[in-house]
Amino acid sequence: MPRQDFEPESVPPDGRPAAKSRLFDPAISGAWRGNLPGDTLGGPITVLAYGNETAGEGPRLHVHPYDETFVVIEGRARFFVGDQIIDATAGEVVLGPKGVPHRFVNLGPGRLQTLDIHHAPRWIQTDLE
Repeated sequence: MPRQDFEPESVPPDGRPAAKSRLFDPAISGAWRGNLPGDTLGGPITVLAYGNETAGEGPRLHVHPYDETFVVIEGRARFFVGDQIIDATAGEVVLGPKGVPHRFVNLGPGRLQTLDIHHAPRWIQTDLE
């Protein structure tokens, strides 16, 4: 069944052109492979690429003044979001609500790769550890 969630005439274009920018260079290794502020593309979100090969390794505990959505692209992760512990595998998505401290680690074996979507045009973070 075709989708028709809204009438296209009800949302006129705002004049922004399509845009393109590089999030990361696939030839360069490392955990933090890149980040792309939303304002670079004229959009409302910032995207980060994170990945590592080491079980138990991940970003330190931190918090944002906006929501963060994590897309697990490869591997297995354990997310610590406030008092919750959430295990996620490739193809799953986890929400870190604004103001709630969070972190995640690679559960292994093998590589963990995530795309981390910050619901803001620039990356704002306070590390708690």
